[in-house]
Amino acid sequence: MIWARHLKLFTKVGIAALALGALATNGNAQNAYKGKFTLPFETHWGGATLPAGDYTFAMTSTSAPYTLYIRGEKVNAIVMAAATDDRGVSDHAQLNLADIANVQTVQTLDAPELGVTFVYWTPAQKHMGHKEAHQKTMPQTAPATQSSESRTSIVVHAAGR
Repeated sequence: MIWARHLKLFTKVGIAALALGALATNGNAQNAYKGKFTLPFETHWGGATLPAGDYTFAMTSTSAPYTLYIRGEKVNAIVMAAATDDRGVSDHAQLNLADIANVQTVQTLDAPELGVTFVYWTPAQKHMGHKEAHQKTMPQTAPATQSSESRTSIVVHAAGR
């Protein structure tokens, strides 16, 4: 009987210690990359639709999966990058958007503080099969700079590493 009472006591103390340890770890967690930006219009980013407004973001880790936690006045979202690119990174943080089928869509997030550009899926990429992606080319008569998408960049105020 005394043994059973001691076992219960040790179990309760152990659970309390684990809970306090978990809280202490979460309280000290730091973001690997964070910042803020303002969207002047409704924007699609991955699977999320963000209305115009002010936003903050945080990335808890700079290793895959590259998950961005976005907080706004009206909506919160979690967006994962499809890929990264470390070639030709902009010298300032910015969101690069394209007008795809009359919808502003985030294509990339330049993060020069990390030396990388995060690439996000767009509706055109989601619906285009692997075979179609390689076969789709511009007509020979069209200049190489012509594009059916208009591009916009939005300044990001980053608080790097």
